[in-house]
Amino acid sequence: MLTRKQHQLLLFINKRLSEDGVSPSFEEMKDALDLASKSGVHRLITALEERGFIRRLAHRARALEVLKMPDSVSPSVNTPDAENVVRPNFGGESDAGVEIPVLGKIAAGVPIEAIQHEQSRIMLPPDMAGGRGEHFALEVEGDSMIDAGILDGDIVIIERCDTATNGEIVVALVDEEEATLKRLRKKGGSVALEAANPAYETRIFGPDRVRVQGKLVGLIRRYH
Repeated sequence: MLTRKQHQLLLFINKRLSEDGVSPSFEEMKDALDLASKSGVHRLITALEERGFIRRLAHRARALEVLKMPDSVSPSVNTPDAENVVRPNFGGESDAGVEIPVLGKIAAGVPIEAIQHEQSRIMLPPDMAGGRGEHFALEVEGDSMIDAGILDGDIVIIERCDTATNGEIVVALVDEEEATLKRLRKKGGSVALEAANPAYETRIFGPDRVRVQGKLVGLIRRYH
């Protein structure tokens, strides 16, 4: 997957290489993405390199090479309301059900990066997702939601939305970098992401640090 900032940086680097033949400086990248420090740029570049999108050329200053671009990239770098993840091409309904994409894994424990590119597709019964907007599926990793009946290896069905009511289980994006599956609690000016396992602490954030990506509407469990 690419987060919104990673996606923006990759597009910015590719644009500068195409126009000028040289990659932008860390200072230019920091300003273009409105980051507080160059360390944030370093983290984004490292993440892009680890995912195989760019390569740093050794012994050369400002030397970055774009190896690939994500599928269905957004054409604009500077759209503030852009989704944090690349929007997949959702399937339509049929008499047999609704086909939706499986986008990767989500942590039900310590947050990990999630909501990746489409990995496969599954067919849902019409009454699980029909007629209620866009949906995607994620495979659960971890045990922090076991008391809510969500186990490691389950497939959760998520309805894409950016708001949720108190107590709903959501896919929450923390600091534009990490996604996790937790119960949402709003307490005054704070947002709490609450586990359903006493072994895990509730994590509390300022409202500007958490964005809802979708809410849980169903679950599929495989028995081996």
